[in-house]
Amino acid sequence: MSQSRKRRKPSPFLPSATSPPPLSTTATMPLSSSTIGNLIPTPSRFKDLLLAFSLLFILHLLFRLPSQSQPSSVSLSAAFTSSTFIPTNRNHILFSIASSAASFTRRKHYLSLWYRPNYTRAFAFLDRNTSLSVDPILPPVILSQDTSLFPFTFKGGLRSAVRVARVVKEAVDLDQKNVRWFVFGDDDTVFFVENLVKTLSKYDHKQWYYIGSNSESYEQNSKYSFDMAFGGGGFAISYPLGRVLARVLDSCLVRYAHLYGSDARVFSCLAELGVGLTHETGFHQVDMRGNLFGMLSAHPLSPLVSLHHLDATDPLFPNMSKTEAAEHLFRAANTDPARILQQIVCYDRANSLTVSVAWGYSIQVFEGNELLPDLLPLQRTFRSWRRNAKIDSNYMFNTRDYPREPCKRPLVFFMESVMTRDSGVWTNYTRHSIGGCSRVKAIKNLEHVRVFSQKLEAGKEQVHRRHCGDISMTSNEAMVISVRECDIGELISMHF
Repeated sequence: MSQSRKRRKPSPFLPSATSPPPLSTTATMPLSSSTIGNLIPTPSRFKDLLLAFSLLFILHLLFRLPSQSQPSSVSLSAAFTSSTFIPTNRNHILFSIASSAASFTRRKHYLSLWYRPNYTRAFAFLDRNTSLSVDPILPPVILSQDTSLFPFTFKGGLRSAVRVARVVKEAVDLDQKNVRWFVFGDDDTVFFVENLVKTLSKYDHKQWYYIGSNSESYEQNSKYSFDMAFGGGGFAISYPLGRVLARVLDSCLVRYAHLYGSDARVFSCLAELGVGLTHETGFHQVDMRGNLFGMLSAHPLSPLVSLHHLDATDPLFPNMSKTEAAEHLFRAANTDPARILQQIVCYDRANSLTVSVAWGYSIQVFEGNELLPDLLPLQRTFRSWRRNAKIDSNYMFNTRDYPREPCKRPLVFFMESVMTRDSGVWTNYTRHSIGGCSRVKAIKNLEHVRVFSQKLEAGKEQVHRRHCGDISMTSNEAMVISVRECDIGELISMHF
């Protein structure tokens, strides 16, 4: 909207009325030499013009400076950045699950453990349609594209490895909005989604990242690669890397027809792009069979992200089916995801007892002083992934023997229930008795252990330091452990 201008009084700093008129680009009359001479300012006129320009510039600054009530451009920029930054959450992750019509029905209970309709973004890629393809409690089904024209030359292998590898391209080509990470796994891969979010939040999703872990088996890594993310444990690819990988993957599938698995094909193509694996120890391929007690009772400090091959192992809890046991573990995991399986070692100095807690899973009570470093290696309760192996397998972690004689083992308690209170979380553990073993008086009649802890914030950055615990015996049959952060300089040991 235009406004009328008020007539201003002549300024002593402006040129007088006798000054020559300004130059006009529309003048048609040629300028004489005398006229040109009049246009050249004299020194006094030049000073007047300079003073007038200075005055106008000062007035411009005075009227254009923002008031104190208006934020500066710097503070506006900071406010904009702060208000628009959104930490990575589960909505930023797109899960792509490789399955088949034959296995989808058989393994649907694993998917239902971690998939939440309208809360988890996931698709299951199948070779053909099934009656479960529209089940609302399972991920929506997408039929994989035809890969029959791609070569496959691995003798004795499964051609489905090509189809599964190509899931990476098909997932990216869905062009889903607001995706920061593509996560890939099998239909028997159990994800702990909140812990996965916490793990991926450490990395800049705008950069090229390939995140996962290799096998627990030395032989498996040696055979395939120590630098490859094994697909059963799941792996994550950042959005910009996924976009590039999708464009070149088909050419890689032609070049690597001689490989065995889908994960090896994806790894090879990423290697050609110059991208290496970022290792995260919370992803678990679980290339082991039998009893996983030794593995789960001494988990590393990193959050538990995934478990695989649960069909090839014993139930995680005694006296339960595999499905029931997995559901039982998730009761604790859903209550406090960041703390699940975190190992806390504490000491009852009065009764000379060492207690190792795998939160939400088990408790072991040792007679006497067990040094903390001696409790960190995994007990060999599991067997080699290769059936009928003639020699014991080597693993990618430290191990220790598990006593063959039950009475030489520690007293073991398994989680029975978990309860949330305003003050914190209580987990209750019940004694798992094997045989009539003689125990010291302090634990001879011990039947129950209760553990109190504060909930760990999954989205909060945590210093990688083990927590401490205080033990109290409420009776001959019950023990209470209170979990807390260790004091500065506090040592986890029997003696001060």
